Amino acid sequence: MTTGMPRTLLIVEDDPALQKQLRWSFDRYETLVAADRESALLQVRRHAPAVVTMDLGLPPDADSVAEGFRLLEQMLALAPDTKVIVLTGQNDQSNALRAVGMGAYDFFSKPFEPEILGLTLERAFRLHELQRENRRLQAMRQPDALGGLITRDPEMLKICRTIEKIAPSNATLMLLGESGTGKELLARGLHAASPRADARFVAINCAAIPDNLLESELFGYEKGAFTGAARTTPGKIETAHGGTLMLDEIGDLPLALQAKLLRFLQERVVERVGGRQEIPIDVRIVCATHQDIKALIRAGRFREDLYYRLAEIVVQIPPLRDRSGDAVLLAHALVRRFAAEQKRVLALGEEAIDCIAAHPWPGNVRELENCVKRAVIMADGSTLGAADIGIETADGPSAPLDLRTIRDETDRKAILAALGRSNGNVVRAADLLGVSRPTLYDLMHKLGLKS
Repeated sequence: MTTGMPRTLLIVEDDPALQKQLRWSFDRYETLVAADRESALLQVRRHAPAVVTMDLGLPPDADSVAEGFRLLEQMLALAPDTKVIVLTGQNDQSNALRAVGMGAYDFFSKPFEPEILGLTLERAFRLHELQRENRRLQAMRQPDALGGLITRDPEMLKICRTIEKIAPSNATLMLLGESGTGKELLARGLHAASPRADARFVAINCAAIPDNLLESELFGYEKGAFTGAARTTPGKIETAHGGTLMLDEIGDLPLALQAKLLRFLQERVVERVGGRQEIPIDVRIVCATHQDIKALIRAGRFREDLYYRLAEIVVQIPPLRDRSGDAVLLAHALVRRFAAEQKRVLALGEEAIDCIAAHPWPGNVRELENCVKRAVIMADGSTLGAADIGIETADGPSAPLDLRTIRDETDRKAILAALGRSNGNVVRAADLLGVSRPTLYDLMHKLGLKS
């Protein structure tokens, strides 16, 4: 298999003669050389070699294997797909086996036959290429179920990884967060990434349906069960059989229905309104609410036993104002989307960006989406300004993006906090900050702080 990409081999060896021999023997590869642990790690970070040959005896103590094993551990943590072939002495089989146990691909005893080592190198390169190709094909076959979620916020990215991890299971998920934070988007992403993706995703808003109709909507009804029931109708739970049911605003579910839902979760059967037949249902439940469920339980408005049935896994979604940089990132994407629908080319101006970044967005992503859609429809020019966005400009200048300014301000706050905690004792403050006293004095002088 050839991929058209250079096949990079890293040789970690402190003996110049052996370095030269290895480079000459394997000149068909793009070879790199490192003589110690630090330079080897630097080469791995810069070039991500597919295969590495390494000696366990490295400086500063070439007679010990400690430095070699330390490098092996760090290298595999840094690049787990790299195939490492360890070169050892004739009577060093125990260390060779230890290296393989840590994750090395293979080992060879010195002196070695270049032709035999070459065969092992070729197999290692081929395996690396096969694994990379396999990952590429899997990525093409299984698109990202959460691809519609636009974020760079670390907390939101962590939530996405959580959704991906739990998707293959049948665990019940509870999504908590303010209105408009993307709870249904995450629920649909969970469904799309699960083995139930080919079945239906059914959502029902428990707050949007009157209490006297909600039971029949959830559980269905038999013909003649009540006035107007002209035919037998399955409920949302039954409709979602084999797939995923999202119970949005579960906190608004009436207590009487909470008991019936709890029984369904325990027995996994439903009885339609006016019916007597128990219908077995296989469905995954995802519920969501913007309310404080624990407060509802304390107030007697939500059953605690139902909560523990529904909350096998709980995910708290942060509001848009707490997602660093996401408001502007989303705004750019929304402008492109809505402008494309109108076959226009629009962009956000600097003033509009400042307004979006400074606004708290109490309605979260839903409010931002409506705001941008309105601006795109009403805009006259090719650039959206603050007036087009239609929100108040933040008072005062926008927060600086210059790294030096941000770093200085962070240093200033940390130093002042340390000096306050140490009652002005510079030696103690330096200990708290983890720097030397002269370094702290230099920083204080630079920032204009008096001791």
